[in-house]
Amino acid sequence: MPLDTLMTPDIKITAPVTDRMGDILTSEALTFLAQLHRRFEPQRQARLKARRERQKTFNSGILPDFLPDTRHVRQSDWTVGPIPADLRDRRVEITGPVDRKMIINALNSGAKVFMADFEDANAPTFPNCIDGQINLKDRWAGALSFDDPASGKAYRLSATPATLIVRPRGWRLEERHVRVNDEPMSGALFDFGLYMFHSAKLAMAAGSGPYFYLPKMESHLEARLWNEVFVFAQDYLKIPRGTIKATVLIETLPAAFEMDEILYELQDHIVGLNCGRWDYIFSFIKTFAENPLFVTPDRAKMVMGDAFLRAYSRELIKTCHRRGAFAMGGMAAQIPVKNDPAANEAAFARVRADKEREAGDGHDGTWVAHPDLVPVAMAVFDRLMPTPNQLHVTRDDVVTTQADLLRVHQGARTEAGLRENIRVGVQYIEAWLRGKGAVPLYNLMEDAATAEISRTQVWQWIRHAAKLEDGTTVTRERVEALIADEMAKLREVLGDGFTKGRFEDAIGLFTAMTLSHACGDFLTVPAYEMLT
Repeated sequence: MPLDTLMTPDIKITAPVTDRMGDILTSEALTFLAQLHRRFEPQRQARLKARRERQKTFNSGILPDFLPDTRHVRQSDWTVGPIPADLRDRRVEITGPVDRKMIINALNSGAKVFMADFEDANAPTFPNCIDGQINLKDRWAGALSFDDPASGKAYRLSATPATLIVRPRGWRLEERHVRVNDEPMSGALFDFGLYMFHSAKLAMAAGSGPYFYLPKMESHLEARLWNEVFVFAQDYLKIPRGTIKATVLIETLPAAFEMDEILYELQDHIVGLNCGRWDYIFSFIKTFAENPLFVTPDRAKMVMGDAFLRAYSRELIKTCHRRGAFAMGGMAAQIPVKNDPAANEAAFARVRADKEREAGDGHDGTWVAHPDLVPVAMAVFDRLMPTPNQLHVTRDDVVTTQADLLRVHQGARTEAGLRENIRVGVQYIEAWLRGKGAVPLYNLMEDAATAEISRTQVWQWIRHAAKLEDGTTVTRERVEALIADEMAKLREVLGDGFTKGRFEDAIGLFTAMTLSHACGDFLTVPAYEMLT
């Protein structure tokens, strides 16, 4: 399709438009996107600038804390708006990328909810993003099917699919292939806008609605911006205000101190908060990048039952239930271990223990990354949560202080942990650069959050000359040597797969970010330049 058919006077597409892309990139949809950009891009830039300014205060040694100016919000009585029927039981949610086969499998998995992810589980090539919108529109139009040419298998939607929630990209990311007044558009507004324009009314007609997961916010003012976007979009599309319902991932440390305020800002449009555990660890490391008092142990030692992760998950439950909102638990990233029943059962046992902690603490549901984990998690929540949710579990016993939310996990730092960060970080980046956002590595389904933890933790250990368990110090030279050694081993294992892939680019980016003078904000920002 010629590009000039997909332009308006102030918006243009700079990528090839093929196959069914024109069904999504209509002139009417592009006009709506242009309106979103013109109205909200200045505010988005202001919020991103505020992030950078606040990070400077953290770098100077100031610690995050509850905001004195919004004490009245935390202390007053109010609740969120009504929750739709198909969101009142969310005991198991499955997440995944937006390619067609995976969407069908996830919707058919038996989970209560499927989160279609344009963010951490999606490498945002333009075809990936637009194909995802086509797939979601087809879901609501009753046209979602897939015939696999490789296996000959036919995929069709079941009669009782999971409730669909969409996660757009976060505020920080751009969609460089769409330009408004010659400015790149926000990836968040692009993903949100296209789904709203094409699928909101179809979802409503099917008895559901336009539901969203909102990622990586760092303040209630960023939530306020989303609320303003929601109001405008509903008015523009002639949809009643309050129809959009969002769940916010609390996956940054600053946001953990503003959970009441985030709920308040989105009061008419929010149904809950979620413990985004992996990104939360990444945010903890990044927030305290320059502070030697917060050097973390091996990634495997930072578990949800201890220290800052335990404090924030219990505070999230208390905060949500006080406001009539759901408190969603974190991700179980395990995937089945083939041909090893003992290892597989051990992995599933870890999942059960994690979900028992969540249900016992009062969470209303949890996340899994693989369909085989749905019945495992479901059995735990069915046993420990016989009601549709646990809003009645108020957790008045929980009292959370600033110190609780900043308590560092205890445990060793090891060369094995350092090597694991290198292996996982580089391999994920390489797959991402090939357009794969959800990557199975070492029996776990990894997304961008794991790569972010890996590279920031290596950076942190170098920056503060961290001591390993064996008494040695982490230095730039040692990390460079370990990267070379791990990549030599990987080259031997993968053979042609190594040379034909994008490992040189991935190694270069991982090395540059771990050895840089300053801790980079997000891996996916420079990686996006390489992806496109």
